[in-house]
Amino acid sequence: MFVKTPQLEDIEIDASLRPRRWEEYVGQQKLKDNLRVIIDAAKQRNESLEHLLFYGGSGLGKTTIAHVIANEMGVGMRTCAGPALEKAGDIASILSNLQEGDILFVDECHRINKSVVELLYSAMEDYKLHLVMGKGPMARTMELSLPRFSLLGATTRPSLLPSPFRNRFGAVFQLEFYTIQDVERIIQRSASLLRVSVHEDAGRAIAERSRQTPRIANRILKRVRDFATTKGSGVVTRDISSHAFEALGIDEMGLEQGDRNILLAMINRFAGGPVGIQALASSTGEDMDTILDVIEPYLLQIGLLERTPRGRVATKRAYEHLGL
Repeated sequence: MFVKTPQLEDIEIDASLRPRRWEEYVGQQKLKDNLRVIIDAAKQRNESLEHLLFYGGSGLGKTTIAHVIANEMGVGMRTCAGPALEKAGDIASILSNLQEGDILFVDECHRINKSVVELLYSAMEDYKLHLVMGKGPMARTMELSLPRFSLLGATTRPSLLPSPFRNRFGAVFQLEFYTIQDVERIIQRSASLLRVSVHEDAGRAIAERSRQTPRIANRILKRVRDFATTKGSGVVTRDISSHAFEALGIDEMGLEQGDRNILLAMINRFAGGPVGIQALASSTGEDMDTILDVIEPYLLQIGLLERTPRGRVATKRAYEHLGL
């Protein structure tokens, strides 16, 4: 008998919480307004959507926006991860199976293999793939015509995208951190879908610790719900949420142990900085990409960290927050 693992159940819950229409999508108002214009214009002209690129921190809603766009356009969408596109055959099989007007969403597109990215140049511009068949003297080229598709790319590291690739997108959008008020609305919407009651002050406390990121807000909400189920009556109160935050190691600014380790290493081992990213990663045992993509953006956003030409520096506010 097939038994769902907790990880699989979490994935299914995350999918159920994902908005499907603009009315359900909270925040990023300017981005939504611009996308509505692009989508409505494409539908009125009966054309496929332009290629669009989205960048921003992890968990801000790039994948969700791609799903909303596909639903608003009324077309199919194929999803894949950038690292999975290693060979010409990978992208050829995906693109050739798309229907006219369909969307291909590529997450972490800065990690697509270089040879595949170069194939995408003609695919995005002329809707053709130029493949080389065979090797040596027997090699020959083959031109494969493609349906008029739309490529939606998402990345946390836009600076790593080759310029010719980046320039082929019709529009580039940056997703920003959410306001506390928007995160509160997201929490209340998620709570209703999860069929759990959340007191207003508890929802506010979760929002304040969510790092202004919907994915983290939903993750914390699910864990607090577990505490409400096992330690309380099933209702998320301020007391239950405080108990959950303490058990999970999340402080009032949303910092977890990994964040505090980075700041403590900068202060105790490097006298507050400046310190290079490689030295910081080595001294804490943390992956360099995790620091760059997950930890650092939020610490910069709330003013606990500064980036200088010589490296990272812990601010006065970081010392105060850590009680040093």
